Amino acid sequence: MLLNRCTLLFVFSTLAITASAFANAPKVGRAAAAKYFQQNPSQESTQYTRAVASDYATDRYLALGLSLYTKSDSYQWGPVNKEEDVGKWGIDVTYRLGSHADLMDYALRVSYTEYEPVNSKANKMSFMYAVTFPDASSKFPLYFGAAAGPGVFFTQISNESSLTLDYQLFLGLRIFNLFESAGFYVEGGMKNHLQLTSDGQLNGTYVSAGAIFNF
Repeated sequence: MLLNRCTLLFVFSTLAITASAFANAPKVGRAAAAKYFQQNPSQESTQYTRAVASDYATDRYLALGLSLYTKSDSYQWGPVNKEEDVGKWGIDVTYRLGSHADLMDYALRVSYTEYEPVNSKANKMSFMYAVTFPDASSKFPLYFGAAAGPGVFFTQISNESSLTLDYQLFLGLRIFNLFESAGFYVEGGMKNHLQLTSDGQLNGTYVSAGAIFNF
């Protein structure tokens, strides 16, 4: 009789310990996961922050392209009063510096350009401050803008200015992230300069195309 009571006591004790262990065990499954994320809002906040950071990563870009003059007329550049088709080709690099009020971007545009004035050759590097609308974060494919800044001739006609004031007006199409972090752009507009320490200027229209990289 005493043995039976001890056996029953042992069985009930074992059942009680087992039930307690199951009650304190971590819960799994879809419902438990949903409850966990409801109790941990920091997880959702972290995921949202990463998504925003990934989205705005496209705002930082560098565009590299080749430009060609479609028409260019020079005035008082060398001994000739006016000459046509002086501008030839160039390489353009545009780096976005930042944006203002989610309205426009400002960028640095560096251009190398080849010319053939008066049956000779000249080449120049331009450093321009550019403003474009709309800003890159809008993801709108069309853009327009203006750029202006100094230019320095590496090779120039004798007795002509080595310094110029360059200015551009442009309209373009750009597609970001076409191949992972790389896309492309096509642009056209006016590309002009005024020689600063001598007579002479160039008025021209151009088209350019190239790649645009996000990083």
